[in-house]
Amino acid sequence: MEVGDAELAFRPVRIDDPVPTGRQILDAAGIRQVEEHLLFLVLSNGELEELRLDETADLRGGGVERFLIFASAESYRIELDRKVLEWGACAISGRVLKRLAGVDPATYGVWLEVRGGEDQPVGDSELVRLDGKGLERFFTGITQTTEGAA
Repeated sequence: MEVGDAELAFRPVRIDDPVPTGRQILDAAGIRQVEEHLLFLVLSNGELEELRLDETADLRGGGVERFLIFASAESYRIELDRKVLEWGACAISGRVLKRLAGVDPATYGVWLEVRGGEDQPVGDSELVRLDGKGLERFFTGITQTTEGAA
């Protein structure tokens, strides 16, 4: 299995139990004070599913299971390309949003939807706070095109 952080930097972690609890996964990842952390399973479709400390994950499938760990007591809901996701940090960068959307960071941009106003581009290293009121909505799109080039 692999564990990652809010930057989606993953590293391998070994665990002997094929059906570990969230607590066991956090322990295997070297996390202390597990009650102060959130653990998410990265699903095959890219969505995130929170795994409680006493909840189990089945690692017996053929692939490598990936988990995200956040030093946080609460999660934040965002919408990205019309899919609602849970995120375990109070801010998220443009680069992470692109990776979550599964788009090429070199040719795609990401924007924060502004209802009744002009949508705001989000730079790769720019952080958008998620702890305000309401659901933050993001969308991706191609920023470079060769269409019409002679």
